[in-house]
Amino acid sequence: MTSSSTPNTAARAPANSSSSPNSLTKTLSTVQLWGIAVGLVISGEYFGWSYGWANAGTLGFLVTALFVALMYTTFIFSFTELTTCIPHAGGPFAYSYRAFGPAGGYLAGMATLVEFVFAPPAIALAIGAYLNVQFPALDAKTAAVGAYLIFMTLNIVGVQIAATFELVITLAAIFELLVFMGVVSPGFSISNFVTGGWSGEDSFSLGSLSGMFAAVPFAIWFFLAIEGVAMAAEEAKDPKRSIPTAYITGMLTLLVLAIGVMVFAGGVGDWKSLSNINDPLPQAMKRIVGESSGWLHMLVWLGLFGLVASFHGIILGYSRQIYAQARAGYLPAFLAAVHPRFKTPWIAILAGGVVGIIAIYSDDLVQFGGQGLTANIVTMSVFGALTMYIVSMAALFRLRRSEPRLPRSYRTPLYPFFPAFALFGALICLAAMIWFNPVLALVFAGLLGAGYLYFRQTAQRRESLFDGVLESGAVESAARA
Repeated sequence: MTSSSTPNTAARAPANSSSSPNSLTKTLSTVQLWGIAVGLVISGEYFGWSYGWANAGTLGFLVTALFVALMYTTFIFSFTELTTCIPHAGGPFAYSYRAFGPAGGYLAGMATLVEFVFAPPAIALAIGAYLNVQFPALDAKTAAVGAYLIFMTLNIVGVQIAATFELVITLAAIFELLVFMGVVSPGFSISNFVTGGWSGEDSFSLGSLSGMFAAVPFAIWFFLAIEGVAMAAEEAKDPKRSIPTAYITGMLTLLVLAIGVMVFAGGVGDWKSLSNINDPLPQAMKRIVGESSGWLHMLVWLGLFGLVASFHGIILGYSRQIYAQARAGYLPAFLAAVHPRFKTPWIAILAGGVVGIIAIYSDDLVQFGGQGLTANIVTMSVFGALTMYIVSMAALFRLRRSEPRLPRSYRTPLYPFFPAFALFGALICLAAMIWFNPVLALVFAGLLGAGYLYFRQTAQRRESLFDGVLESGAVESAARA
């Protein structure tokens, strides 16, 4: 088999042997999966989205965010079908491999890696910014690296401990967002929110439309990485039942929180001063309670829970993606090592952390287009996400035609309309991203190209892995159907 050939995907798929020493254990419950789904994303409610105000204004960005929310809702209802019929740690990598062969698996897997490896350094920088509010002498980047060291260690110790921790801090983060909305509500004014709401103007114009498209990556940041639950599928006790529940309830939770936080923050004063910063919620609350209020200090400390929940959850996600691709021969084999005691992919956890820490200190390399470091890291992560969404929806359509008998315990509602809208929305968003971020688009294309060279050079290794490793569990039974 050459790297460009398409295998008989009914007989072969990325390795997933539960009997091998490099296998993962099934320990996660439905509630823990919900905690992972919300926790992966909830930092998007604490920072990142306000950069969209700088481009589109409050009203323009609200329109963009609602469109993106609709895209994500239809995507999650569609993506869940793939997750439940192919519960594999590789997630999108495994689905696209099954639909399109090795090249399809490579594209989806590499795009997912970019998404999940570049998101954590942006969140780590926000953690540093929140800590800097309390400790002005503490360098934000130093704090960001410290966060990496702590939460990589926690992820290595064990998935059950990591998932329980994720659930607890996610609940605390949700509570804190509700507290924020309650505390600032007395100072909320709709006139504050709508003044200059169309890219700094009071009325809609063509410039407003341009700003709305430019704000796409920051609207996506509200929901980015919720699909990471798919990468915990091999560790779920009952993935066919629990994953749909976790996805759907998680998406509804995030949608309510995202709209609420954005509207309340924009209505407490001049929203322009909250754009282009990493800590919009503490700064918004200062206007209501003052700098010395205990409410403000509580927000800063509990606000860290939301950032930590996403940071910790995405480390879990990127490590499973690296592990799955290395196990299938798409990345160097040593990255698939599982810790003999903790049964976690510890080398993959450390490898993603190294890349993230380099990104934190790469200001001169990643600051393009007049945007700051955090904004550009967010944008790069979104490039990966949108590419993966497009390939995944194409894989859903392909598998419906090529493998109609594939066991599907969950089927996409309103098929084909839901996946078609998700695919259309992702294509529109990707086109806007390329138009407004041409240099970062070239950097992203360069990463895909470099990975493809490795992919072409390792065809023989992948052939030996596929010939020597039999699948097990749900993936194997689906392949035999």
